[in-house]
Amino acid sequence: MKKINIFSIALVFICSSAQLLAQQLPQFSQYMFNTISINPAYAGSRETISVVGLHRSQWVGLAGAPTTSTVSVHAPLKNEKIGLGLSIINDELGYENFVYAYGDFSYTIELSEKTKLAFGLKAGFTHYNLDQEGFLDDPTVAIDPFFSNFTNRWNPNVGVGAYLHQNKWYVGLSAPRILNTDYNESALDPEVDYIALERVGYYLTAGYVFELNESTKLKPSALVKLTNGAPVSFDLSAHLLFDEKFWIGGSYRYNRDTSTIGALADFQVSPQMRIGYAYEHYITDLRPYTGGTHEILLMFEVFKPTKRVKSPRYF
Repeated sequence: MKKINIFSIALVFICSSAQLLAQQLPQFSQYMFNTISINPAYAGSRETISVVGLHRSQWVGLAGAPTTSTVSVHAPLKNEKIGLGLSIINDELGYENFVYAYGDFSYTIELSEKTKLAFGLKAGFTHYNLDQEGFLDDPTVAIDPFFSNFTNRWNPNVGVGAYLHQNKWYVGLSAPRILNTDYNESALDPEVDYIALERVGYYLTAGYVFELNESTKLKPSALVKLTNGAPVSFDLSAHLLFDEKFWIGGSYRYNRDTSTIGALADFQVSPQMRIGYAYEHYITDLRPYTGGTHEILLMFEVFKPTKRVKSPRYF
């Protein structure tokens, strides 16, 4: 246990330093049910008021491991061509903390009776914080020029996205943060070789629903993530849906240092409520030191008594 704790502290510090160099948005196992966090064009696409809460505990068993919580809400306006949304993400890793508070706007064009194309705009603020007590107060940290210009503050940013979809398939392309932000202003100091930079990230998502029989459907999904200054990562998943109520499936995520395989289960408790759980098992050098990653999702949707959703929503 002592060896794991020592390794944990070293690992978190290394990962924290890497994240300071090229901070990225948190990544979720159940991204297909939380698309609003990365693509503003998704706002209002579910044709009702949709509220999603999600909590992710990563690298369980390691001290200072990442934990992420997010709450989002989005809905179409009365004319249904315009969608609005709001998402808040709290992401912690060791001594670091990021809070993202962003609003979403989408406009949908009907390309045909079944096909829609939405364009989205995301705008808001990111707050970056390093713990003063226990970290910045440490004498060895205080004399490090990398941290000398650090300030806790809110930084504005904007993002864009497009979402092409029918009821049984979708393709999305987005850049949820398009401004590079230096969180500690180290670029202003010629003696500092590193900067705490939030870089532009690009997301490509896609999914399709195959009807195997009257009660069973197969839904493969994919996500590719490109970030300047970071390795390419991608997610592949496939889920079976039984009787429009119960999802079960598996996933594979490729990342140079933290690749995983995973499992997901999702249950439609009622027409308004869905709960989901995902587990990821690491298949890299990190595997002996962690119990994996756990993720819990809760979705609640509000339907007007006089309106029925035109067809089941799979994304």
